[in-house]
Amino acid sequence: MNIALVTETFPPEINGVAMTLSHLVEGLALRGHRVTVVRPRQHAGDTPRADGLHAELLCPGFAIPGYAFLRAGLPVRGRLLKAWGADRPDVVHVATEGPLGYAALSAADKLGIPLASSFHTNFHSYSRHYGFAFLTRPALAYLRHFHNRTRITLSPTAELNAELTRDGFNGMRLLSRGVNTEVFNPAHRDESLRQSWGAGPQDLAVVHVSRLAAEKNYPLLIDAFARIRASRPAARFIIVGDGPLRHKLARAHPWIRFTGFLPRADLARHYASADAFLYASMTETFGNVVTEAMASGLPVLAFDYAAPARYIRTGENGITVPFGDRDAWLAGAERLAADSDLRRSLGAAARRTADGISWTHVIDGFERDLHEVAGRPLANGSSPATVTP
Repeated sequence: MNIALVTETFPPEINGVAMTLSHLVEGLALRGHRVTVVRPRQHAGDTPRADGLHAELLCPGFAIPGYAFLRAGLPVRGRLLKAWGADRPDVVHVATEGPLGYAALSAADKLGIPLASSFHTNFHSYSRHYGFAFLTRPALAYLRHFHNRTRITLSPTAELNAELTRDGFNGMRLLSRGVNTEVFNPAHRDESLRQSWGAGPQDLAVVHVSRLAAEKNYPLLIDAFARIRASRPAARFIIVGDGPLRHKLARAHPWIRFTGFLPRADLARHYASADAFLYASMTETFGNVVTEAMASGLPVLAFDYAAPARYIRTGENGITVPFGDRDAWLAGAERLAADSDLRRSLGAAARRTADGISWTHVIDGFERDLHEVAGRPLANGSSPATVTP
């Protein structure tokens, strides 16, 4: 098929949505589909990809306030009408709900091109973290209006599908996430990296990977770090990522190592060289970092929803606690910090779980859904299968 994928984030930007879309595009292209990624220009020297795997149509954009490293696309409806009128896609998949995404909805509607979408970020739940709780309902209404203009909307968990269906979203389907177990692997443990953290072979190193933003629940994470440090002064704490809170957190907690964004290979070394992964966020649609940590052989502590609910079995391959139970989460952090045997057994089991989380299966489902939306038979000549939520 000829597929247009519209997104306001894509590599080399570093975040879970960009990484997920990159895997999907690569998987479709390797199966013989012609994929064009429509995205904002990320910097002045940005040029379309030229390696032949997929095409790119770059559009003007602007920096998102508070997130200078992320850009939103301008509403270039006319440009899309011209491009798609000359080279008509079989299906347009819209992955983000910004101005560029809305322009894509409008242009595809005008040309009668079938539309699919995916729901990657709980933007409506972010408003309360920024002092705009009154915007929660309007934001949800906009997202519902946006996605209900497409034939299907894909989300990464059955629980989120059910929640959005209750909120009036139509055509919800499941599109989970995979993990690359060659990239994220315990074999990348690096003692020299641990030494650069000031951690000896027997010292505890706790890692956290995320965007440094208010919705990620950093007060709880920092509280856990402080409690562990009080009982284990030699413990080391590493936060990988960037965002609007980085400088504030670094000034307030100089005993934490803040690395900023890291290339994928360095990120994999940081996971594998740590001893535990703590994740306090309560606003995820999935949480790719959870499965990356598991693939790296780390025991994960998280709230019981999204990816942790799907893949972690408490006491077997990680620890989850009831959603929002702050005291239970802190107790779980202290338990992991105190018991090295528990960390090793949970981490080994987490790696075995990750071995079964394949991107191939995820891409199978995405390809099937796009065929169905486009009304095109699968490559083997059979009719597209119906995918139930």
